[in-house]
Amino acid sequence: MFGNIYGLDLGTYEIKVYDKKKNAIWREKNTIAIANEDEIFSVGDEAYEMFEKAPDNIEVVFPMKEGVISHFYDMQYLLNNLLKKERHFARGSKYIVAVPTDVTEVEKKAFFDLVVHSTAKAKEVNVVERAVADAIGIGLDIQNSPGIFISNFGGETTELSVLASGGMVLNKLVKTGGAMLDNAISSLVRHTTDFLIGRLTAEKLRQHFDVFDEKTDTSMEVAGRDLITGVPQQKEISVNLVRAAVKEPLAACIREIDLLLERTPPEVRKSIEMNGIYVTGGLAHMKGLAEYIEGRTGIKAQAVKNPDVCVVEGLKQIIQSKELRKLTFSMLDENYRWMG
Repeated sequence: MFGNIYGLDLGTYEIKVYDKKKNAIWREKNTIAIANEDEIFSVGDEAYEMFEKAPDNIEVVFPMKEGVISHFYDMQYLLNNLLKKERHFARGSKYIVAVPTDVTEVEKKAFFDLVVHSTAKAKEVNVVERAVADAIGIGLDIQNSPGIFISNFGGETTELSVLASGGMVLNKLVKTGGAMLDNAISSLVRHTTDFLIGRLTAEKLRQHFDVFDEKTDTSMEVAGRDLITGVPQQKEISVNLVRAAVKEPLAACIREIDLLLERTPPEVRKSIEMNGIYVTGGLAHMKGLAEYIEGRTGIKAQAVKNPDVCVVEGLKQIIQSKELRKLTFSMLDENYRWMG
């Protein structure tokens, strides 16, 4: 008997885990705080609390970059730590890991190796395309649908996927996400007002405003530092400034959506035009994003319920269903379909 089955969604800024035995989902920030360049100070939510607040001798790092594992050993340490941290992960368990499609085979295998070589002593590790888990988490009948389009707007990437009859038709990983929007906001604020704000403050501005409503002309007071005097102070930031900052990154996403739709087979596209574009990921909480996509593409778009947990909800359903579990694969299998 194996100990349990876990579903892992390893996002750039957050790890989400489904625990079958407890029938529960838990979330933890994908963050490590390193002191004096080589000493692990803290991990997870505790480390994230130090982001943009840590003293000079502590660096807060994110082991994932643009949807893939960029610092394998840091990520391995973080996962090992979280597996032990009040979770009591059962050794000899099975794992299903959601993996992006439009990355190299080496990057995909890093997700697999991460769990295989962890302290969890996994009995079995399978992977599933993240978009497949996303669609199942939305509640779509993925195996019988003639065409589905999902735009997953994440922390550093947007994964665009066209699915049909239970499989992937087209997929594109766009290196645009919430972090790029927030960096664009802080950069424009700095250059136009000589006022320095952090990325977390920029995130608050993005979340506060409806940047897609051209009729609004409001502002929000935030804390920062005056670059002329060097003095910390409060300043009113206009929605117009935030709107201008996010315009180009979002326009780039729309261009990629249009290109993917152009490449989509006619019958599949017909189904997509009937059902619309499903908007998932943490950035889907952004006010007016779905309406913006619909206005630019001419295809109905909808932000789904609880968009930031669709993938892990999909993993939950896959784990609970023997039929859906057939959509997962072992990278040790010689017939593994992603290997060249």
